[in-house]
Amino acid sequence: MSRILSPLQRFGLLAGLCVLPLLQGCFPVVVAGAATGVTASLDRRSYGVQLEDSEIEVKGASEIKSKYGARASASVTSFNRWVLLTGRVDSDEARSGIEQAIRGIPNVRNVVNDLVVVAPPVNSSMQKYGNDTAITTLVKGRLIDSKDVSANNIKVVTESNVVYLMGLVTQKEADSAVEIARNTRAVSKVVHAFEVITPEQAKRLDPPPPKPDASGTDGGRKDGGGTM
Repeated sequence: MSRILSPLQRFGLLAGLCVLPLLQGCFPVVVAGAATGVTASLDRRSYGVQLEDSEIEVKGASEIKSKYGARASASVTSFNRWVLLTGRVDSDEARSGIEQAIRGIPNVRNVVNDLVVVAPPVNSSMQKYGNDTAITTLVKGRLIDSKDVSANNIKVVTESNVVYLMGLVTQKEADSAVEIARNTRAVSKVVHAFEVITPEQAKRLDPPPPKPDASGTDGGRKDGGGTM
């Protein structure tokens, strides 16, 4: 589903998408300004659910650090209260224990556990981190340029060249997003954890399109602009 953005909105969205991957996995981040306002307002999730997702990620990261420390190098990603676990742990016990702890966090609806058991679990390679960040940015950029899917409804996570896709999407949008990620350079595998909704549900959840400005024009929008 496409939505044309003004030049200012497109700049804000691109800025937010490019900055966030660089900070992912380090600490929770709140990005102020135009990027946050644009992406939040175009999201199919309510503001309340977006806040709950942020809280789940913070609490999940804290649980893992306090209970497993250096035994786990894991990331917690939440979208519409569906949680994705990626990274490495040192045992099956840690893998199942982390999942159980995340399921115990308030408001969590579902957990997709893709933690890998290896020893040692921590991989601090800057090259690996840089490659994953670059892949995430490439996939997000291609989603923004697509006319078949709203990039703002999809969260992209990359771990060791494996791309994970989450979001509240129709089946057609899910198929398009998977195809885009699968055909992105350096992606070795695509794993999706979508919550699939009907086109009618998507239409109800989508925010209304931007209103024309006072002059009666489209506010600077034109065909061929960024899609959301």
